[in-house]
This record gives sequence, structure tokens and C-alpha cells, in this order.
Amino acid sequence: MTEKLFTPFTAGEIAAENRLVMAPLTRNRADNETGEVSDMHVDYYRQRAGAGIIITEATQISPEGKGYFQTPGIHSKGQVAAWRKVTDAVHAEGGRIVIQLWHVGRISHTSLQPDGGKPVAPSAIGAGVKTFTANGFEDTSEPRALELDEMPRLVADYAHAAEMAKKAGFDGVEVHGANGYLLDQFLKTGSNKREDAYGGSVENRARLLFEVLDAVTEVWGGEHVGLRLSPFSPANGIEDANPQETFEYVVKGLNRYNLSYLHLVEGATGGSRELDEGESIAALRALFDGPYMANNGYDREMAIKAVAEDKADLIAVGRPFIANPDLPRRWQMNGPLNEGDTDTYYGGGREGFTDYPTLEQAEA
Repeated sequence: MTEKLFTPFTAGEIAAENRLVMAPLTRNRADNETGEVSDMHVDYYRQRAGAGIIITEATQISPEGKGYFQTPGIHSKGQVAAWRKVTDAVHAEGGRIVIQLWHVGRISHTSLQPDGGKPVAPSAIGAGVKTFTANGFEDTSEPRALELDEMPRLVADYAHAAEMAKKAGFDGVEVHGANGYLLDQFLKTGSNKREDAYGGSVENRARLLFEVLDAVTEVWGGEHVGLRLSPFSPANGIEDANPQETFEYVVKGLNRYNLSYLHLVEGATGGSRELDEGESIAALRALFDGPYMANNGYDREMAIKAVAEDKADLIAVGRPFIANPDLPRRWQMNGPLNEGDTDTYYGGGREGFTDYPTLEQAEA
């Protein structure tokens, strides 16, 4: 009997061969000047085309959206042409690939910003965390608060990136609203102290997210748009006074978009799945009418069980995909897994990127 995890599923209009998704994984290997991916990215993603859906590494929507050294973009013609080679390679292997649209907000450094400017944020409150620059890990720079008249331009940047993603041949896009980056900074009270239409009440704090979804679904149709949120994660120094209330409002509001999926980080990003009293992923999931993608620390047994019990439609897995390009096959066969080399996760060349063997190669 084939476990349900390994059976086909259609998320909106994205038809996946199985329900195991390659989660977005920042690897810091794009050209730092141009933001273009290279031939090694073509090989990296092609090797992992057996995933039901690949979600690319987070990809900035504009030069201002950049927060880490050597991360890719999707706002220039050169970036589109480079990504097109990736999508063509994945499609040639029968895979599906969506691009994660990213604006880091305050999680940046002046050395990564256009003309060395301050990073932007809902409010001029530093994150108090590190980012990865040409000098290695450095403290994030003090941000400036976005002006009210900048909001339409910001939304237009998301729409433009969505258009460019379509030209690059992706099957859809995932809006990154998680992990303490710009949209999450607006949603959560710890980073949003605005007193205008984008701050204060939950309706105001969620305004930018909904404006972005309006713009992106206008380009793609909701059936090709996913959204990632991390309601209870403290990632990148972020917190909310009442996350359950905040995200119940947000999730209810998503149903008008007919999204391809909702992708939730269950607990702390890359950390504990434990939640505080009054916090519930199940309650959030129950409010959403579309496909649900679960993420955070899933191993084979957890993933099989969650899908079998209808706790999730799709399971997104990150780090195991780094070392195991053929992870769905390995999990289906219950085969051994390669160990990942953490020293090569961020930055570098092909070592630790495209040189992990498949099960057949390892056995040979």
C-alpha cells in the first residue's frame, strides 16, 4: 500500500506528483552583484525535481528587499533569464517549482542596500539580530520607518516580481509572510508601532499583507499563489502581543483569495514545536478553506502520520532535502539518508550543494 504522503495532490492549480514539498532554503550562492542564479543552481534544483513541489530559496522582489550576501532576486531581466534555466530543467524532469517572493525589511545591513541606505521597516526599531554580509555575520543595521506614500510602490514591487516570476517559467509563487521579515514585521505588534492606516489594530497591521495578496493574485490567480506564515515563531527577534487573535483574523481573510495553499511554520522556525497556552495551529488550520502545508521538524514518520490523519495536505521539509536530492524516493522506500554538512549550508560552490549522491549512486 502506498502511503498517502506519496500520492498525487493538486494544490490550487499546481499538480504535484506527491505531497512532500521542498521547503525554501537560503543557500547564499547567487551572484552578489547581479542577484542571478547560475548553472549550479540549475543542477541543484533539477536534482530535487522529485519533490511534489519545490519552493525556491527566498528571492528578493527588489534591491531594497535584500538582506543577505549572495541571495538571488527576481526583479531584473538577467535574473529572469537565469531562473528560466532552472524552471526549464525542473520541468524537463517532470517537477513543479514555485518561487518564494521575499522582502527582508529590517533584517538587512547598509552594505547590502542600494547606495548604502538604511533598511526599511514598519517602524524604526532595530531587530537586534545578525545577518550575513561580505564580512560574515554582522549585526543588522538600524532601519527607517516606511513613509505612508511609499506603500503603493512597495506593493507594486511585489506585483512586478510576480510578473517576472511568470516570465521565468515558474508554476506559481509563494509570498513570504513569515520568520520576522517585512510582512511579518507589519503583522506583529513588537515590530509595528505605527499610528497610521498600517499600524495599531489587527486590521491595520494586516493591511499590507492583503494589499500584496491582492496585487500578486491579480498577476497569477490565487490558484497559483501560496503564502507562508509563522504565527508563533520568534525568528529574527519578532513577537506579537496576541498571536492567536492576530493570525485568526489573517487566516479568515485569506479565504477570499482561493490560494494554492497556506504554509505554516508550526512553532519556532527550525526549533521547538511547543506552543504557549492559547496558541493553536489546529484552530488556525480549521479557519482556512484551502490546502494546508505543514512545516517544522517533520521526519518521515511524522509526515506520513500527519497526511494519513488529514492533519495536513502537504508537508514541507527543508534540511533533509539539502543532503538527499531524492528524498521522496528515500522516504517512500524507507531507505538510509545522507548526513548534511552544515559547514557548506551557506555560501561556497558545488561542494555540499550539488554533490550529494542519490540512493542509487550511493549504493553503486
